[in-house]
Amino acid sequence: MQFIEPITIDRAQQLNPLVLAFVGDAVQTLYVKERLAKSNDAKAGTLHSLASQQLKCQSQSIIADIMLPMLTEQELDIYRRARNSKSSHAAKNGSLADYKKASGLEAVFGFLYLTGQNERLKTLLNINIDEK
Repeated sequence: MQFIEPITIDRAQQLNPLVLAFVGDAVQTLYVKERLAKSNDAKAGTLHSLASQQLKCQSQSIIADIMLPMLTEQELDIYRRARNSKSSHAAKNGSLADYKKASGLEAVFGFLYLTGQNERLKTLLNINIDEK
């Protein structure tokens, strides 16, 4: 899945890490919703609830903990920069620590998507909370 031409790794590393997280959030949301739509005969409201459970910051935090040992040095750098960034948004339904981990996770997804590293992105998106 690539809607735009990829940018260079150097260009992506120059982006604000929360911009990467902004893109990564959309990528992960589309991935989760598409997977649920293809594998489930439930109505849209039920699918929305299922997606929300997977996309909330507490779930993303757990996935980030599973994913961290699998990340490359470059991906870890992106993760840490986003996790440590000061955000003007507060965590709505989770702890600040979970929110920061979720931002790091989303930034890695955004980085991989924007740089066209689709196979690596798919590998990380397929990490399931059930693996914990």
